[in-house]
Amino acid sequence: MVNRILLLNIFLLLTLFTLPISASAQEADYESSNSAGEILCLPGDVYQSGNGCAMLGPSAYLSRMQHLGISFPLQPLNGKNPDPALTYVDIRYGEVVRQNAPVYASLEDAVKKGSVVRKIDSPYSFISYTDEAVIDGKRYYMVDYGGWMTANDISRIGTPSLFQGKLFSYTPERPFGWIIFPTETKQTPGFDIEDYTGREVYRYQEVQIYATETIDGIEWYMIGPDEWIPENREWQRLIGRVLPNPNPPDGVNNGRWIEVNLKDQTVAVYDQGQLVFASLIASGIEPFWTRPGLFQIYEKYDSTPMRGAFEADRSDAYYLEDVPWTMYYDKARALHGAYWHNGFGAPRSHGCVNMSVGDARWLYDWADIGDWVYVWDPSGRTPTDPEQYGDGGA
Repeated sequence: MVNRILLLNIFLLLTLFTLPISASAQEADYESSNSAGEILCLPGDVYQSGNGCAMLGPSAYLSRMQHLGISFPLQPLNGKNPDPALTYVDIRYGEVVRQNAPVYASLEDAVKKGSVVRKIDSPYSFISYTDEAVIDGKRYYMVDYGGWMTANDISRIGTPSLFQGKLFSYTPERPFGWIIFPTETKQTPGFDIEDYTGREVYRYQEVQIYATETIDGIEWYMIGPDEWIPENREWQRLIGRVLPNPNPPDGVNNGRWIEVNLKDQTVAVYDQGQLVFASLIASGIEPFWTRPGLFQIYEKYDSTPMRGAFEADRSDAYYLEDVPWTMYYDKARALHGAYWHNGFGAPRSHGCVNMSVGDARWLYDWADIGDWVYVWDPSGRTPTDPEQYGDGGA
């Protein structure tokens, strides 16, 4: 038995040298308080240093990881993926690539450049079309709201973003989120030490957050054993977090609410104190912020047109046909699908809460008129004075 223990100790001492340097350095304080005993604790003896063994080396490392909620093998996020069929939308879209593009009264007029019934004059415009034709090698589109347009003025959109959030059967025990901008992880938080791991997290990758540290005013998140990323770098936010909180906001009286987090650009959906869905969003960009507060859904549309402008010269005017799965909750501000971009995780709207088509469809099916929408900004940077807000828009 003595020889067996001796051999195990030699093996564990050799294993210690294979641990990441940063892990050994971080364990120094932890080990100093758990070093009683003449023999090393086996890795399976974590939390059992009272049996006379010394909590050092691999055992100390595993114990520190367990204190952070990390056990091996790593456990995935408890959620599941929504039905991918939700990403499908039975509408064809195109971007208007020329301002003041004409809409002709008929296909014949479009071919001959004849009668124009209207022009699409907004600099940011998207149409939906229900039919197309090719005549003499040239393509034409019948737009959904009447008339025909030429392919010279339209760039067809392929499949909208296939990104989808996560469904949950119970509330996760720790924060989690999605990577917004690819970055290389570090063994320790902070930029003082060049201890990059050589491993890169990719866009929309799901991660769990086991620990948080603030260094030089920047929050760092531990997303795996000795793998840290900053919340932002060079003004680019790297991760959109969900902070599970099953306690309803003041004023919610039916146990159902949709929480929009403007700092992290995430949405979390709760039903009777249980997180049931979460994902990334794109909210209003300055100065067209999404207004914080508590609201209720008052209208729902399978699809609806949206148009508007805030600047006097209409330089920011937009025109959007057949916006899918739209739910209005604060004047012209709505939760809706956005088929025209894939920039979820960063502000970019005129005040609405943009979601992927699949996420918007799931939320549309779940929500009822009267359900609560709670919008807040944990950073406190979004203005709360109602005087700073108009009606809002897409």
